Amino acid sequence: MEAVITVFTLLFVLFLAFGVYATVKVVGAAKRGVDRTLTQARRAVEDHTLRAKSFAQLGPAGELAQLRLTLRTSMRATQDALDAGVREDESLKESAALFERLSAHGHELDGELKRLEAEPDRTTLAERLPALRERTRRITESADSLRWAARDRARRFADDDLDALSAQIDVEAGALRHWTEAEPPTAPPAAGAGPQTWSETPRQASEQEPARPAITPPGRRPSYPWEKKARPESTT
Repeated sequence: MEAVITVFTLLFVLFLAFGVYATVKVVGAAKRGVDRTLTQARRAVEDHTLRAKSFAQLGPAGELAQLRLTLRTSMRATQDALDAGVREDESLKESAALFERLSAHGHELDGELKRLEAEPDRTTLAERLPALRERTRRITESADSLRWAARDRARRFADDDLDALSAQIDVEAGALRHWTEAEPPTAPPAAGAGPQTWSETPRQASEQEPARPAITPPGRRPSYPWEKKARPESTT
């Protein structure tokens, strides 16, 4: 009896532990989903704000907003492309690692641009803009290069697979049409019978029938009621 109670107790503890573990996993997944949604919403709000500033503000402030928007758009697009490519192509892991190093420079530049938006000294800000433009250009060009290289690689694999598939389909189509090239077998002629043609049968029948005179004699020719009787010839 004590053994049965011990077994049921262990089963209860196991079920309870499994329930707690499942609950923690579900809560964690839900929390990650909420965090992801909040992050995406915050990024969308920031992007709209930067876009509005780049159009509404003139001078260095508007240019700073445009630089941040360009940087964030390029980096986000490259990250999405590499994340999607790594799941299908393991060789992109090195490219993803390089992008992580590039992202550190991108985050540093984005933070500096954000702090300079509140800089009251517009003269000093205008003097620093050329260097900020150059850093933004270098980072975005590197990110764009990685992104397009990953896309070209994926497209190349897709083209190679399509070429191989087209070749297999051509072979299969040729095999399916092979029956049209073979002529149907002809039945051998019957024993003792020579070759026959359609033109011989009427000729044989005409040879067996007796020849008919070209003109029917008057005595045999049938008479019709609308014909006149022939007059006897005069002996005088």
